[in-house]
Amino acid sequence: MAFLTFNKAELVNLSYSLKREIISANKTGAYCNTSIVACNTRRYHGLLAVPVDALGGGKYMLLSALDESLYLSGRQFNLGIHCYGGQYDPKGHKYIVDFDVNPIPTLTYKVGEIVLKKSLLLTPDSDQVMIRYELVASPSVVKMTLRPFLAFRSIHALTQQNAQADTSYREINGGAAFKMYPGFPDLNIQLSSAKSSFKYAPCWYKGVTYSDEYRRGFDCIEDLFVPGDFCVEMKKGDVLVVAAGVGEVAPRSIKSRYDKAEKSMDASDNFQDVLVHNADLLKYSRDGRKRICAGFSWLDAGLLRETVVSLPGLTLYADGDCAEFEEILDNLIADNEERLYRRTTQVEAPLRIADVLQQYIAFAGGEKDVWKKYGKVMCGIIESYAPGVRKEVGLHPNGLLWAQMDRTALSWMNAYVDGYPVTERAGYQVDTNAWWYNALCFALEMEEKYGAKKNDFVNKWSKVRDLAKANFQATFYNESKGYLADYVDNAGGHFEVRPNQMVAVYVPYSPVDDEVKSQIMSVVKSELVTKRGLRTLSPRNVNYRGVYEGSQRDRDLAYHQGCTRPELLGAYIDINFKMVGPAFVKKAEYLLEGFLEDISKHGVGAFSELYDGDPPHEPHGAISSACATASLLWSEYLIAVNKLEK
Repeated sequence: MAFLTFNKAELVNLSYSLKREIISANKTGAYCNTSIVACNTRRYHGLLAVPVDALGGGKYMLLSALDESLYLSGRQFNLGIHCYGGQYDPKGHKYIVDFDVNPIPTLTYKVGEIVLKKSLLLTPDSDQVMIRYELVASPSVVKMTLRPFLAFRSIHALTQQNAQADTSYREINGGAAFKMYPGFPDLNIQLSSAKSSFKYAPCWYKGVTYSDEYRRGFDCIEDLFVPGDFCVEMKKGDVLVVAAGVGEVAPRSIKSRYDKAEKSMDASDNFQDVLVHNADLLKYSRDGRKRICAGFSWLDAGLLRETVVSLPGLTLYADGDCAEFEEILDNLIADNEERLYRRTTQVEAPLRIADVLQQYIAFAGGEKDVWKKYGKVMCGIIESYAPGVRKEVGLHPNGLLWAQMDRTALSWMNAYVDGYPVTERAGYQVDTNAWWYNALCFALEMEEKYGAKKNDFVNKWSKVRDLAKANFQATFYNESKGYLADYVDNAGGHFEVRPNQMVAVYVPYSPVDDEVKSQIMSVVKSELVTKRGLRTLSPRNVNYRGVYEGSQRDRDLAYHQGCTRPELLGAYIDINFKMVGPAFVKKAEYLLEGFLEDISKHGVGAFSELYDGDPPHEPHGAISSACATASLLWSEYLIAVNKLEK
């Protein structure tokens, strides 16, 4: 795709190129993430980060970078690039003339008459990155050295020179193996050329600076260990492939392994292809358990809220894979018993299991079988909100849920500043209670259809459902304002205009009247909807922050106080299709156009977690977000369905 390429003028301009990142991930949970000029600007950047089971399963950066140097006629040309303080050395980006990422990130370097292509490929099913070099043009034989920068630390941390590091190496077939600390796997670096060699010259490169961490006010300086150089000679037309991973491979097989992996990767020819490709990257298996990664490169896998939000989009609406949907859901339920049935700081998240099941039934049918498998889970979730079960949230006599814990954010809006939640929302939360009413109605209807004839669950919770219905609108709706309170506490309603009230319109079992639905959506449309999703707070509010920049404090104040969220767009589009039908197709397509425009920003070929609330809505947060990607897939699905109905 043309929008996934960059020209020389863009690449050599670091103020432009360093803001654009590439991300590759695979089915084992490993990833490769750096800028488009291969200069690391975050602690999370590097050529190979892998989950390490022996250290608790978190992700660890093994190989930070691999610097190339070319030698011709007694002259040396360094292609790498690192930041030290405010200086870049070497400045290999000045030799880059082209970049393409469809389907594999490929950089083209031109040094005089020498043209070298470098491609980065993360193998689909192993903790291994492969770097392919092709000497496209050269007047004579070129000597190339490859200098690995080793990190061996958590992706969330930084490292410094220390006496505990094992700086030795072990010779292996076609290369060398390194293991700097106990508990880590070996990092095996092997070359496909039989004439390659490794020269041991251990050295710490001190003061490597990550400019994006500096800009955000985080610790940003570390020391990386370089054990020496791999050396090889190449002539015009030669291809060299470097394999760096936790397992050894036969050097003779490296090229064929690369070619096989490359052939398995399809080019993305349109917006839908890019979405489906990203959906695939965000799902991976470790120890036979498939989970969803909330986002790259620092968000975890298997998170409750992020999984329930993104699961239908990344499976059903991406490729219709119902078996994969159930596999991930089953793993999520098994891994989150504490949150589903006893306690969680995101009090609405367990209730959204009902929405996941409702979307599944609407997509694939078979409600009886779905309820047979998941009915016990859903009923158990509802029972956990009974008085005295959860400390963070409880059922009041009016049928509504009251959430409150001192200095704790008990919803998805969970940013903190100086130990205090930015949006605590203690009391009756509008979204939590809309999810609650929907879950009650869904579970009761299913139990009445498919449960036991003498059903204690139905008898107990039918009264609560009726109370919730009778009191929801009376509690949250303000007729003079024409919309719902975001939350209600002992002081009364708090009427900040936020997207949370939209849940009361979205859910299949709505607790508000049709006239109120129209009023809510009118306010949402006029104050929250942008071309990059929905704002988390109206610009008319004094606390609105339209730009996600500055210190950590500044960014946390903006995170749910104005930033737009692509993840909210799917529900907004779904509501409008239900209200006006296929007539909303053109408007829905318009709302998605902006994401196509931004596909070469931030995460190249990926979809960002959030955007500025103010135009031009620059992207921020995780460069590849499961919730954002799923929402866009859902939106595309809804558009396609409604086009058929025209």
